[in-house]
Amino acid sequence: MDYYLVLLLILPFVWAFIRVVSSNLSNQTLPPGPHPFPIIGNILELGKLPHQAFAKLSKTYGPLMTLKLGSITTIVISSPNMAKEVLQKNDQAFSSRTVPNMAHVFDHHKVSIGWTPANSQWRNLRKACSTQIFAPQRLDATEALRLAKVQELLDHVNQSCKSGAPIDIGLVVFTTVLNSISNTLFSIDLAQYDSNLSQEFRDLVCGLAKEAGRPNIADYFPALRMIDPQGVRRRTRNYYSKLLGIFEGIINQRLQLRASSKGSKASNDTLDLLLNLIEEDNSEISLLDIKHLLLDLFHAGIATTSGTVEWAMAMLLQNPEKMTKARVELEEVLGKAGHIQELDISKFNYLQAIVKETLRLHPSAPFLLPHKVMIDVEICGFIVPKNAQILINVWAMGRDFSIWPNSNLFMPERFLEHAIELKGQDFELIPFGAGRRICPGLPLANRMVPLILASLVHHFAWKLPDEMKPEDMDLGETFGLTLHKAEPLQAIPIRSL
Repeated sequence: MDYYLVLLLILPFVWAFIRVVSSNLSNQTLPPGPHPFPIIGNILELGKLPHQAFAKLSKTYGPLMTLKLGSITTIVISSPNMAKEVLQKNDQAFSSRTVPNMAHVFDHHKVSIGWTPANSQWRNLRKACSTQIFAPQRLDATEALRLAKVQELLDHVNQSCKSGAPIDIGLVVFTTVLNSISNTLFSIDLAQYDSNLSQEFRDLVCGLAKEAGRPNIADYFPALRMIDPQGVRRRTRNYYSKLLGIFEGIINQRLQLRASSKGSKASNDTLDLLLNLIEEDNSEISLLDIKHLLLDLFHAGIATTSGTVEWAMAMLLQNPEKMTKARVELEEVLGKAGHIQELDISKFNYLQAIVKETLRLHPSAPFLLPHKVMIDVEICGFIVPKNAQILINVWAMGRDFSIWPNSNLFMPERFLEHAIELKGQDFELIPFGAGRRICPGLPLANRMVPLILASLVHHFAWKLPDEMKPEDMDLGETFGLTLHKAEPLQAIPIRSL
């Protein structure tokens, strides 16, 4: 009897010992990282700007680093070689997503091209994007719309020249991108310059980006998801409701128009093309898919494009000699009064270098979208465990002095010396990702960002307000799914033609 009593007393200690030993053995195979605290893990390491905090940690623990964020094992990738292992060599194993709690609102994660795993539904959505929205033929067909919206931007800035007052560059560019995309999709403008509606849309889109990227305790402890302690899900529901309500109103009007016009598809815009897909026999796309696809396009496409142009203008205003060099190139190609066409973009070598340098220093999505590994994968002798969250710190890769000499300086010239593209093959610079989950909107971004930036630089000279010096500019960042300037960029346009 005493024997069994002693055995019962010893067993819990033996079990605990085995757990500790096995845990230590398994941890030895994980990539290195800072020691986690009990329960919370490394959450305190996040700070207000996690991409910068993780970049500092990677200097100590290396480009393949393990963090414990609550109950979530997170592997942070901070070098091109490690990113290539994940996004090219082991692309299929890493093609799923870690879905944040906010994306569960209205079951968006089940029908979102951004958040669904790489399954048949995702492939159908991807196909719809590649054939109906971002195909070269479709982009060529909608070029006139984009040029018209850019001209409206130039007309608005031209009017602002008369007052000599500074303008919010981010806001006016946001309005341009918003109307360019809404005309491509729906054949309508959704906002006007200096209107409250434009600012409301910006608040919606940027608010969503902030909720998607902000550290959320409910993501690190899934048991807290229903409680939503930080209110992230509640705010996201409000943003989603407003945007989906707008889309549903536009779609319902279009369906009524199509029904009353006896099958006529007069608009022939993207919405009509997507609705045509639904009406096909054995259609693999539903009306619900379209609504949430539009949500993805607005959420991701508008904020990233307008944010990149704002960052580029900020860097040029801080480095006026680069602005002058860009204007000289534009005048050499176009002449003083020439208007820019999208075919001209390939001739602007220096301007394209400016865009790449901007994305190196200020990538639209500093961690891309989080990946999730579906099986245990060995990388460089370490095990990346099944279901781990994978963060690709492209911000850290862009600031790595071993890759980029004078990495903190704005030097577009570096891209004139080395042929590096943004298509996901040159892993030193992958602001749009790489592999099968590369951003589907890359072809449109490659047109819109240089088109808008070249137009602003070519047609106007710019100066900072209140006799501010370039070195006094605030280049602080606001962290989210997308990276924005903490302070809106204000600048005074001067008519140069």
